[in-house]
Amino acid sequence: MTDRDTVLAEQRDGCLFLTLNRPDRLNAFNEAMHHALRKHLTTATEDSSIRAVLLTGAGRAFCAGQDLSDRDMRGGGEAPDLGVTLETLYNPLVRQIRALRKPVICAVNGVAAGAGANVALACDIVLAAQSARFIQAFSKIGLVPDSGGTWLLPRLIGEARAKALAMTGEPLGAETAASWGLIWKAVPDTDLMTEAGTLATQLAAGATTGLALTKELIQSAADQSLDRQLDAERDSQRQAGRTNDYREGVTAFLEKRSARFTGA
Repeated sequence: MTDRDTVLAEQRDGCLFLTLNRPDRLNAFNEAMHHALRKHLTTATEDSSIRAVLLTGAGRAFCAGQDLSDRDMRGGGEAPDLGVTLETLYNPLVRQIRALRKPVICAVNGVAAGAGANVALACDIVLAAQSARFIQAFSKIGLVPDSGGTWLLPRLIGEARAKALAMTGEPLGAETAASWGLIWKAVPDTDLMTEAGTLATQLAAGATTGLALTKELIQSAADQSLDRQLDAERDSQRQAGRTNDYREGVTAFLEKRSARFTGA
C-alpha cells in the first residue's frame, strides 16, 4: 500500500467521498494517513466544484486513533514527544475540518476510539451505524483526551458525562450517543452509507455560502455574548443575501419549484 492509498478519494455529485483505508489496523492513524487526509481536505477547500465532504472508514472500524505500533517503547527507547505529534498532525487536522467552508459529514461505520472518536466529532454532521461505538480510550494508556476531545465533549453532552467518558474509557453505543446529543443520529448498519451519501449530495446541492456561514456562526456561538452573536448574524446574513443562491432561492419559492443552487 502506498501512502496515498491510506485514504481513498472519490468525487461525484459535488461531494468528495473520503475513506480511511488501513482496515488491517482498524484505520489507526499513522503519519502517512494524516498527510493524505489533509491533502484531500486541502483539495476540498480549493476546488469550487467540491461542495461537501463525506468521511468514513474501510472495513469494520471508523478509526482506532493513533497506531500504537508507532509508539512501541518496549525496547527501552525514549518516550516520544506527544505534544509535537499533536501540534504537527492532529491539531492541524481538527482545525482544517472545523475551518472548511463546506459541510463535512462523518459516517462512523464501526468503532471510533481515541483521536478517531474526536476527529469524527469535529465534523459537522455525524451519523453512526447502530453497531458503532465511541471510546475515549486515552485513560487506558495514561493519557488525556486530545484532538479537541476536552473542548467538544462538554459542549456536546455536558461536563458530567464528558468527565465520565474520558476518565473511564467506557464504550458508548451509537444509539446512546445520539440520544445524548453527541452525534446527529444512529442508523441501521446496512443503511449507513446510503443515508450518509444521500445527505452529502443533498448538502452539496445546497447554498454553499449560506451553509458555510451557518457552520461558522454555530461554531463560534458558545464563546460569544448574545449581542455579539446578533451582530455576527447580521453581518453573515448581509453576505448571504448578496449571493446568487439567495436570489435563486427566493425566485424558486415564488415560482413554487425546487431551487437550483450553484454555490455562488
